[in-house]
Amino acid sequence: MSFNHNFDHHSRWRRDFSGDLQRLADWLRDRDLLDPAVADQLESLRQRVRQDKVMVAFVAEFSRGKSELINAVFFAGYGRRIMPASAGRTTMCPTELGYDPEEPPTLRLLPIRTRLNPRALVDWRQHTDAWETVPLSLHDADGLAASMARVAEVDRVTPDEATALGFWQGDGGADKSLLGADGLIEVPRWRHALINIAHPLLKQGLVILDTPGLNAIGAEPELTVSLLPQAHCIVFILGADTGVTQSDLRIWREHITSTVATPAGRLVVLNKIDTLWDELSTPDAVQRQIQQQCENSAAILAVAPSRVIAVSAQKGLVAKIHGDDQLLQASHLPDLENALVHDVIGQRRHLLQQAVAQGVNELVARAGQITQTRARDLTEQVQELEGLRGKNGAVIRHMRQRIEQEQHDFEAGSGRIQAVRTVHMKLLHEMYASVGQAQVRQEVTNLIQRLKEPGLKLGVRKTYAQTFEGLRSLLAKASSLSTEIGNMLHASFVQLNTELGFSLQAPPAPDLSRQIQELAEVEQSHVQYLSLGQTLKLANPDFCERLGRALLSRLRIVYESAAAELELWNKSAASQLDGQLRDRRNNFARRVEAVTRIQEAAGGLDERVAELTAQLDTYARTRAELQELTRSMTEPAADTDQPQDEVTQPMTLGVPA
Repeated sequence: MSFNHNFDHHSRWRRDFSGDLQRLADWLRDRDLLDPAVADQLESLRQRVRQDKVMVAFVAEFSRGKSELINAVFFAGYGRRIMPASAGRTTMCPTELGYDPEEPPTLRLLPIRTRLNPRALVDWRQHTDAWETVPLSLHDADGLAASMARVAEVDRVTPDEATALGFWQGDGGADKSLLGADGLIEVPRWRHALINIAHPLLKQGLVILDTPGLNAIGAEPELTVSLLPQAHCIVFILGADTGVTQSDLRIWREHITSTVATPAGRLVVLNKIDTLWDELSTPDAVQRQIQQQCENSAAILAVAPSRVIAVSAQKGLVAKIHGDDQLLQASHLPDLENALVHDVIGQRRHLLQQAVAQGVNELVARAGQITQTRARDLTEQVQELEGLRGKNGAVIRHMRQRIEQEQHDFEAGSGRIQAVRTVHMKLLHEMYASVGQAQVRQEVTNLIQRLKEPGLKLGVRKTYAQTFEGLRSLLAKASSLSTEIGNMLHASFVQLNTELGFSLQAPPAPDLSRQIQELAEVEQSHVQYLSLGQTLKLANPDFCERLGRALLSRLRIVYESAAAELELWNKSAASQLDGQLRDRRNNFARRVEAVTRIQEAAGGLDERVAELTAQLDTYARTRAELQELTRSMTEPAADTDQPQDEVTQPMTLGVPA
């Protein structure tokens, strides 16, 4: 199946899984098993599955056919080019294509001169008045394409303006070729573009990031520090006729291998193989030439040959529009689509399924604990009532007095819980502060101040190392405090279980290893800016300010994620305590009610024992039903996507008959 069809399948899977989680929540609520912590965790899982985005980033130097490839893979259904893909420079600014149902179809363009303001790009998204908004008509393909063409607009500015914007170093070297005869320099008119359209794939959660060439990428640190690391797959495009050029290699080394940590997240596309189709050569000779280019590119980029896919985006687009299956196969566009299916959809589904399965298993254990505690209380009630058989009224009155005394002692003893909570809240406040935005902002502010100091930044690596060591220490402190809180809760729960007959289990301390790994990846993505080649840029205070703001926007996501993990963990512990307090109080009320009914009616004993026995049977069935209901969510699903070996086998590269 094509990428589009497989993405449809993935989206249906997400919707079905979200529906299963909602039915599980309703099922637990109907049986009074949905405490606040369980409800929050279920809703978090449901939103994660339902709102999950899949980002595919396309990166290339100018004139590699990047926009044409996007047209061929995603937008051939319009019957024409949608993204600008004419000769020469096309996309001049990073362009995100996605769908937000709360917003109308629009193209939003952020002027390039906003770079002169230190505000981070992520913050500019909230300032809608700074963007130029262009309404889009989805029913007019020509008009839509004309609107999209605006991302290719440029301005001509003086060298001083270009320097301030980050497009000119003024060193008389490589930049000298950018200076026109009029003494002006061509720069993109827009800093960033956001396209919101109800394309079927975008509606289902796909986000496409179209990036400009090397000069524009290097001038926008937030692109490589924040946006590219969020991509689930980066498609790097080369020209089949040129192979890996020096500028291609620089993009690969500085902006891709340092941004995407795992090779599985990178695909290399050798585009424009139709330029090698030669009627004067045999098909076998053409095939060997293309294969040689693939092998050479793989060797230079240090990737497995299976990660280099040769295609003709232009012929693939034409073939799709005209329904020419033979030309489509010759373009090898389906080979790329199959690779995207495996790399993007298959891996994304696997990670989602792992996260959901882990969460559902925790919920099943929590619900099982609740039902087990309630069943134990019912069993004790049955044994208590069975002991009243044949007893006179005085014995029954004495039992009622004993239950009421136990209830009084419980309420008096439960006051110690407040003391536990007081100490708990003090430690929690300190733990949350360690991952708060104020601490992170202070670390980054100190870094920016150091970077903006005049002179050569010879100690910049040490400065960065110190900053990230400080950032890691914040996560380490939160992790240490969560362990301390967990130990305190464990000791307190053991005491409460002994004194009050609870069955509390302290949840395991939260694992912040994912956030620590993300922090390492953020640090790695900054390595590219610490080389001697970036000395001039780092000498520019405005560039250092943008670099720091970009770092802060990425760190905000990491530390907000850590805070959310800690909050969910805390709720899990607190809801256990609240739930068992509530259940114990209800249990006392039911025991008093049962003895009262037995005092008032001779047949009350048998009736109440029968009720309790029926409830015990219900809890036994509930546990079995819960296991059955969640089995499909916790077991790995059959892989319906393209098998990996179909993608990674060496491909036969052909020419049209």
